Amino acid sequence: MAERKITIIVRMGKKLKKEGEKITTSPEECEALRKAFSGPHGAEEKSMLEILVKCNPADLTTFRKNSPYIFLDDEYCFEKWDPFHMKSLEIKFMRFQVSISERAVIQRTMHPWERDALLVRKSLEEKPPLYNLLIELACTKTSDEFLGARKAFQCLYSESVEEFVAVKVQGFHRRLLVALVSTYRYEGMRIDEAAIKSECQKLARAIKTDHRNEIENDDEVLRILTTRSKHHLKTIHKCYKEDYDSNLEEDLDDIQILRDTVNCLCAPPAIYFSKILDTAMSICPAEQEMEALTRVIVTRTDVDMKDIAAEFDRKYGAPLIERIEAAALGNYRDFLVALVKRGMAN
Repeated sequence: MAERKITIIVRMGKKLKKEGEKITTSPEECEALRKAFSGPHGAEEKSMLEILVKCNPADLTTFRKNSPYIFLDDEYCFEKWDPFHMKSLEIKFMRFQVSISERAVIQRTMHPWERDALLVRKSLEEKPPLYNLLIELACTKTSDEFLGARKAFQCLYSESVEEFVAVKVQGFHRRLLVALVSTYRYEGMRIDEAAIKSECQKLARAIKTDHRNEIENDDEVLRILTTRSKHHLKTIHKCYKEDYDSNLEEDLDDIQILRDTVNCLCAPPAIYFSKILDTAMSICPAEQEMEALTRVIVTRTDVDMKDIAAEFDRKYGAPLIERIEAAALGNYRDFLVALVKRGMAN
């Protein structure tokens, strides 16, 4: 049977004159989306996907607040998916052979706090655990964004992120990961000039030792990576390159968890996420790498997709959209492509 391709039109409208004005969905579109999620019959895919692509974060918030039978208000002031409706949507998509991934649809409509909390849970319940995913969440989000995820995690699972990680992880990995998910980093541009050189030297001494366990048990390495601001750490990263003629993450190559931490904290987000996307669309990606394609596009569309797409094109010599069209299929492919186009137009 020939594949039926749906073209999703990204309607960005006329350029807005006033700063801060937003393109909003109509009440009729929100009602159509509610019906697609909660009605007993199959979803009209083209309409549903066009609306989801058109929605900006404010639209999605309004949709959640005005859909009390699908989303529940929480004591931490966010709207969470009703577990019953989430499960019924998955069954509905299977029953009516809706070709788009229900995971992509649900992640697109979720409150960012809930979405990140679920990903935190997933990171350590997978076999083997996905330490890199947990590090990505803790280190690429702002302090306030990850604090929101920690609040949502407590609401959803009746335990803190810190105790969940501490129970699931052992040894040095526990010390590092608990510290990463617990910290509330300073977000400003001020740095401690006097400490830059000293801390750069401390990292170098720990890294260049012949014994791996020494860096893993070095309290100063842990302190620097888990408490310093990203701007401070990027300055250390630059100092390390100048003084030792190599990149910090390259010298940590044999300690993957530290390498991932430095990459997430010091690399520009566009560079980090373009690499994740390239790996996700490789010839034989692992299942978790394939899921990263959905995660990155859905979560970064309204953040920095334009920068990610430009970096992807520069680094890998092919437009991101073309790679997605070659790697994904059906309406799932069309949905991801439309989200990227939306992000690039913002």
